[in-house]
Amino acid sequence: MAMYAKVRRLRYRDGLAISEIARRTSLSRNTVKTWLRESGRSEMSYQRPAGPKKLDMYVEWLRQALETDARRPRKERRTALRLHAQIQAKGFTGSYSRVTEFVRRWKAEAGAVTARAAYVPLSFDWGEAFQFDWSDEGLVIGGIWRKIQLAHMKLCASRAFWLVAYPSQGHEMLFDAHWRAFAFFGGIPRRAIYDNMKTAVDKVGQGKARKVNQRFSAMMSHYLLEPEFCNRAAGWEKGRVEKAVQDGRRELFVPRPRFETLDQLNAWLAGQCLRLADEIRHPEIRGQSVAEVFAQEQAHLMTLGTAFDAFVEEPVRVSPTCLVSFERNRYSVHAAFANRAVSLRAYADRIEVVGDGEVIARHGRVFGRGQTIYDWRHYIPVLARKPGALRNGAPFADLPGPLQRPQDRLLRRPGGDREMADILGCVPTHGLDDVLVAVELALEGQHPSREHVFNLLARLREPKAPDGVQAPAALALTQEPKADVARYDTLRVLLPILPILPILAEVRHAAH
Repeated sequence: MAMYAKVRRLRYRDGLAISEIARRTSLSRNTVKTWLRESGRSEMSYQRPAGPKKLDMYVEWLRQALETDARRPRKERRTALRLHAQIQAKGFTGSYSRVTEFVRRWKAEAGAVTARAAYVPLSFDWGEAFQFDWSDEGLVIGGIWRKIQLAHMKLCASRAFWLVAYPSQGHEMLFDAHWRAFAFFGGIPRRAIYDNMKTAVDKVGQGKARKVNQRFSAMMSHYLLEPEFCNRAAGWEKGRVEKAVQDGRRELFVPRPRFETLDQLNAWLAGQCLRLADEIRHPEIRGQSVAEVFAQEQAHLMTLGTAFDAFVEEPVRVSPTCLVSFERNRYSVHAAFANRAVSLRAYADRIEVVGDGEVIARHGRVFGRGQTIYDWRHYIPVLARKPGALRNGAPFADLPGPLQRPQDRLLRRPGGDREMADILGCVPTHGLDDVLVAVELALEGQHPSREHVFNLLARLREPKAPDGVQAPAALALTQEPKADVARYDTLRVLLPILPILPILAEVRHAAH
């Protein structure tokens, strides 16, 4: 194009002859004449006839394959590498780059009219809806690289969001994430938008037909929420939380921080949600931050009520060793329920076992595999019959410190295991705190024993006389007793004559 402009300047501005222009530009005179006859060009184009290509025989097949894949879910679409392998099986001998070039050209031409290329802007009223999604994040927690599940909840109108991390995406995690988010927002929106996650949808039907999980439906009913599920492979229908997932990775996990515990991570995430809400500008309301717009939306949220009882329940059977299994970990149960069927309730942070309508065991939940969590108090009834289990019993390895010291002393002498079992048997009756106090007091002596502990427990349970109570006048003492140990010395004088006292008594009786 620069040479074309130069030729026209030499002719019409400088007035040079065509032959002189051809000499200076090394162009043929015919080319110069052609350019000068034109009124003007916006660009230079040279049409080169296209030669035959190896891909020409397979163009129609590739076009049909791409059009078919465009109607499939994203995860079911064939990659360019797969398409290349398929046409190779049909006899194609060209390179992989020829296929990728065709795929890009088809997407540029035909992809412009597909539904994925254009979107409709959405608008939400205050307090109308929120969107929920999960994301996988890899973090170092406690010095170990772990894959955690991050729950994202975002209000559609104000764009306020909440993040909380869990070890998995179970029902109990989903329920707990909702309550934490509602507590942070200070209220509940009217509608909830989800994808077709397994913890919410048991079966996806045609169109919008969904078979909703019963436990998830119970949570929706408790919070008075109206659930709405996206179409398959239609993530743009909840695009605001999808964008929040991408933004969260860039803002929070680059570089990736390290944490000691999951609770420390969640406390840090809560602080980051507040910080980012103050820093991010609202995309639609100019001049205000997300936090300022969120303050306006809070007044339109439904009042926050009680929390949904966020557990997942399943029947289990207690083993002869008083253990129940859940997700490849084991938890102890009171010995009275050994070999019986009970109900296990799994929360996000704890495990509860219910038997006969009451909670019979409660443990902090552990994740991973092959871990056993004991409560030694569950095995106290067994010790009444098998006191020898104290020596190597796994549940008693973690006894409180004040109980381990007398155990070490008592187990060294004959019958000490029975004495220690009797001391532990006082825990259900007197309570752990009183037993610990009694044991610590007994340890102040040189030889703590079972009887000593029993005596101290009895004294601890004696009711104390109320202060300020006056005795009746009839019961008042005329002479207060005194502590005089010297009186016992008189017994030393009487001891030698004690054997003859009966004889003296008989002589005195005969004299009368």
